[in-house]
Amino acid sequence: MRAHKFDVIVVGAGGSGLMAALYATKNAQGSVAVISKLYPTRSHTGAAQGGVGAALGNVDEDSWEWHMFDTIKGGDYLTDQDAAEIFAKDVIDAVYELEHMGLPFSRLPDGKIAQRRFGGHTREFGKAPVHRACYAADRTGHMILQTLYQNSIKEGVNFFNEFLVLDMILEEDADGGQVCKGVIAMDIASGELHTFHAKSVVLATGGNGRMFKVTSNAHALTGDLTAIAYRRGIPLEDMEFYQFHPTGLYKLGVLLTEGVRGEGGILRNGAGERFMERYAPTIKDLAPRDIVSRSMYMEIREGRGAGPNKDYILLDITHLDPKIIEERLPDIADFSRTYLRVEPTTEPVPVNPTAHYTMGGIPTTIDGEVLWGTQNNEIVHGLYAAGEVACVSLHGANRLGTNSLGDLIVFGRRAGVAAAKYANENALLPITDDVARRAEDLISRTRNASGKESVAKIRAEMQQSMQDNASVFRTEETLSAQVEILRGLNERYTQIGISDRSERFNTEMIEAIELGFLLDNAETLVHSALNRRESRGAHSREDFTERNDPDYLKHTMIYRKEIGHTEIKWRDVVLGKYEPKPRVY
Repeated sequence: MRAHKFDVIVVGAGGSGLMAALYATKNAQGSVAVISKLYPTRSHTGAAQGGVGAALGNVDEDSWEWHMFDTIKGGDYLTDQDAAEIFAKDVIDAVYELEHMGLPFSRLPDGKIAQRRFGGHTREFGKAPVHRACYAADRTGHMILQTLYQNSIKEGVNFFNEFLVLDMILEEDADGGQVCKGVIAMDIASGELHTFHAKSVVLATGGNGRMFKVTSNAHALTGDLTAIAYRRGIPLEDMEFYQFHPTGLYKLGVLLTEGVRGEGGILRNGAGERFMERYAPTIKDLAPRDIVSRSMYMEIREGRGAGPNKDYILLDITHLDPKIIEERLPDIADFSRTYLRVEPTTEPVPVNPTAHYTMGGIPTTIDGEVLWGTQNNEIVHGLYAAGEVACVSLHGANRLGTNSLGDLIVFGRRAGVAAAKYANENALLPITDDVARRAEDLISRTRNASGKESVAKIRAEMQQSMQDNASVFRTEETLSAQVEILRGLNERYTQIGISDRSERFNTEMIEAIELGFLLDNAETLVHSALNRRESRGAHSREDFTERNDPDYLKHTMIYRKEIGHTEIKWRDVVLGKYEPKPRVY
């Protein structure tokens, strides 16, 4: 086994990981390394299209307070208001910083950063839509990823690409608390285990959308570190809140940015009706994503869908100038032509909601410190998290479009600074000889698995059943059924068999390990959703249709007791000047 020592280790090379690495490098007195399952520029941040929300005011009058309010209201008041305030203020400077790093934003005629409208973003506390999303055509995430990676190379960040993290080095400290001393990872190319010993660790590994059948998420998004944290006794927060993006390509789930509607695109049912006027009469197609996704499903369920089976909705941009489509939405036009053979300038594009983003994750303070309890002083020393893997909680019960990219750069930066400060103030702690035992056992057990169950079949059944029972609409009956389905799939998972016993590039073994991570993530979502008997944001219970603030204005904290058995605790929402009100648009 190879051993490495660094002051700060960042796991994940997407937007939040690279931002954390950049700022750790600028602030740490020692070395910084990034460990990534992919080559950095293939990270999923590159799939984000529409923009970064920031109140620059380049097109309309705007204010960080309006952005803060929209974020809290969009999160159905489950958003922690201290996080929302920090975010709305800091994201303005963060956007300008990206510009100065070299990010090629689209421009207005006067040379300022171009901004477009996005769902849920308004002026004057909800009076009218506002142009707030700073964009680079429909490739904003791709440009952020390229810019941050280039700057990381420039700053001398060390990279370990195509390494699969299998465990964290978590040990008890002298006071009975938890301290993180690094991670254990496998070099995919050789199959060799590596120990990464560090003073502090930042987790930035993204989402877990591959637990659903129809998703915008890449194949690599299997919730690895949320599952590892969960297995090691760290709670996961608000895992029931999973966002379905309204406009994924029909049956495929390939994302079509909300920026399409920001540029004037309209959702129509099978009769050609602009139906969002019924559900959100003020901002119509630019309502938050949870509302639009539910509205689309209602149209389909009530027989007003499009197509021969009436099972999709139409995204219409035929009224837009083709020049605007080609200049501002080139990838969207290309996706429609390539995957569905639809010409978007002359015919509407078939779309359906697609599993897109988890609002939940590893609980953190506003500085990225990972919590092992329900209070802010119950932290895992030396462990930080940022981006989609984390729950700060900026997004509450529903994330507004563009706030994910803002989250990456704002809280990735804060986590990097905090991790560097911790590393500067603390010594490298010794680790025990058997720190890799869990990882070694996992690899040995998986590589030598000789049962009769198929990884592919279990994964397909998990994805289909999660799509059927725990997606946009949920009930006690469907969630209880899904608990039993997952229990059975976990039992079958212990009987899997794989045929590849090799060490080098053993992708069959990796997919088997990732399936275990996905099953853990699905377990946390379903148990958390079953426990929350209300409808709030992206969590829509058809048997409890109203929001219930007296009982559920609080964060879910789910702990694993054993496979299939969990414990739920609660954490208070950080409130502020914006009191919870009915959420209407």
